[in-house]
Amino acid sequence: MATTAQARSVPRLPTVSVLAYDGMTAFETGIVTEVFGLRWPDLEQSWYDLRICTEDAEPVDMVGGARLHTPYGLEEFAEADTVIVPSVKDVTAPVSAGLVAALREAHQRGARVVSICSGAFALAAAGLLDDRRATTHWKYADALQASYPQVRVDSAPLYVDGGGVFTSAGCAAGLDLCLHLVREDKGAAVANAVARRLIVPPHREGGQAQYIESPVAVDRTEDRIALSMTWALEHLSETLSVAQLADQAAMSPRTYLRHFSRRAGTSPIRWLVAQRVQASLELLETTDTPIEEIATAVGFDTAVTFRHHFRHAMHTSPAAYRRTFHSRAGEGPPP
Repeated sequence: MATTAQARSVPRLPTVSVLAYDGMTAFETGIVTEVFGLRWPDLEQSWYDLRICTEDAEPVDMVGGARLHTPYGLEEFAEADTVIVPSVKDVTAPVSAGLVAALREAHQRGARVVSICSGAFALAAAGLLDDRRATTHWKYADALQASYPQVRVDSAPLYVDGGGVFTSAGCAAGLDLCLHLVREDKGAAVANAVARRLIVPPHREGGQAQYIESPVAVDRTEDRIALSMTWALEHLSETLSVAQLADQAAMSPRTYLRHFSRRAGTSPIRWLVAQRVQASLELLETTDTPIEEIATAVGFDTAVTFRHHFRHAMHTSPAAYRRTFHSRAGEGPPP
């Protein structure tokens, strides 16, 4: 009896499934495995139950000659709390009826449905992106729009949170989206800790525009822009202007704006606002500091301005965010 009672007391881990297929690279599943499959003992957090699935639970051949064996098929894939399609083998080929049915079943059941890179074609084939804004790798954006005109394709962002349906740009942007999902589940402190362990930014402001092929030559201005961004993060609580940032990069404001936009995919002011909102998350989660003081601490002029930008970025208010995540700080904040 004691054993049964103890088993019942063990909380159920949230489940994540990711689809593997013939001809894929290990990197595509590796992104998901790294974030949701690895355990981080020093975080003292319950984590996820990850399952790698194939369409028919048969081995699949991966790039480089490796063969992936898994006992999980589409039935297990559709049963997860979060289902992820990292890409499709061929964006011009029809998506299998079995995968379409599994995605629809998961969505109807209330699961989070996620695509990385060309995986958006599978979500679109299942009708899950109809009348929704969605993204994919910039080189596939036109093809996605042509194949599924009912989808509002946006090739600019790194990922789109569609409220239960998520899409991201190229494979590396899938890492941004996976960290976003962790942030949504466990708060910014935990997501930031995972990002530090992966040696990646916890949040990248900007979009794909900075990566689209262009004839512009790379020069040392990239280093100066990066240095100015580092300086800004060190002085986030202060009132900062484009002229100050440009001065740190030894450029005129006009030249700085042009190079910053190319480097970050957004304007300096929008980037600063995003960094300030991100900086506020951990304070909301781990302290009882009044919201007015947090606003000042991260560089907003007033609490009203802070609330406005916070709601725009996080789709909720600072107070509501705190109510959701503050109690989780006691579960074991990252070192």
